[in-house]
Amino acid sequence: IDELSLRPATMADAAMLLAWRNDPATRDASHSTDEVMAHEHRAWLRRCLDDDCRRLWIGEHDGVGVGTVRADQSAGGWELSWTVAPAARGRGIARAMVAAAVVQLCGPISAQVKTGNQASIRVAEHLGMVLTGQAHGVMHFRRDR
Repeated sequence: IDELSLRPATMADAAMLLAWRNDPATRDASHSTDEVMAHEHRAWLRRCLDDDCRRLWIGEHDGVGVGTVRADQSAGGWELSWTVAPAARGRGIARAMVAAAVVQLCGPISAQVKTGNQASIRVAEHLGMVLTGQAHGVMHFRRDR
């Protein structure tokens, strides 16, 4: 995807991120499938932005938000998660966005993907992650550097 960029998320992104999070396909692919209320989401976003061990980026294409990537740091490296805006799906946005995020991180990367989420499985594999296990409907991917 040409012209894809990442920028740090801000509180001004709250409504956009909440709309993406509550999209039925996003909820279906998430660990928690419940709809998130606006006040809960704003509190979560504030905690994310204040957390030194978390990175939250907005992917933009031609200046329009097309998705988000989150990276959570732990002793084992970085765990990644991503969401593509409903209107931007099927265009390779996730691969480009997540690849752009990974180059900004040092150390191993991992991701948890719900079984059956073929699009996210392909993203993990594209990044060179390998399946290390599977439990309770979640596939665990990892790439050591």
